[in-house]
Amino acid sequence: FVERYEKQIKHFGMLRRWDDSQKYLSDNPHLVCEETANYLVIWCIDLEVEEKHALMEQVAHQTIVMQFILELAKSLKVDPRACFRQFFTKIKTADQQYMEGFNDELEAFKERVRGRAKVRIEKAMKEYEEEERQKRLGPGGLDPVEVYESLPPELQKCFDVKDVQMLQDTISKMDPTEAKYHMQRCIDSGLWVPNAKTGEGAEKGGSEALYEEIKKENGDEEKGNP
Repeated sequence: FVERYEKQIKHFGMLRRWDDSQKYLSDNPHLVCEETANYLVIWCIDLEVEEKHALMEQVAHQTIVMQFILELAKSLKVDPRACFRQFFTKIKTADQQYMEGFNDELEAFKERVRGRAKVRIEKAMKEYEEEERQKRLGPGGLDPVEVYESLPPELQKCFDVKDVQMLQDTISKMDPTEAKYHMQRCIDSGLWVPNAKTGEGAEKGGSEALYEEIKKENGDEEKGNP
């Protein structure tokens, strides 16, 4: 139904005046049905997600028109196509109470649409963030952003300034167990890629080999000092 009549449903959704809506439904009575109402609801949510707020409010009005016609048909126990003219007669000559009921339902519907759109946007953002996180994961399956945030401030500073010597000095002053733990996480997240000098050792023994290599380098330097 929707594939066949989508253009007509969208045309109805863009109408503003009661007379125009009544004439269009008179010319296209097949549109007076649940399928049209359901399509308009989904379209409203799509428009709100796309931040086309004014257009959403316009289509929301026509959605409530269709829903009121369907409710009237249920209360009269007749086919909706047989009573939509009654709705327009009623709304055009409506007392204040009936119009307030229509407008209250319209405002409540727009709030529901905004809520549904917000949930959909949040879900899409979470999925996007997870995709980005998966792309960031290092060779050991850890997220470099999360690993960086878990590092002690002194190690974070080494990565901020990209100073290998500072990193070596900092690690040599740390507790060996803690140093190995953090360096392994840095390797697994891709935050630290061992250079050619330490690469072989890192492959063999991970953080332990890297830690020993850094310690050894520092020891050699100390021995070489006068």
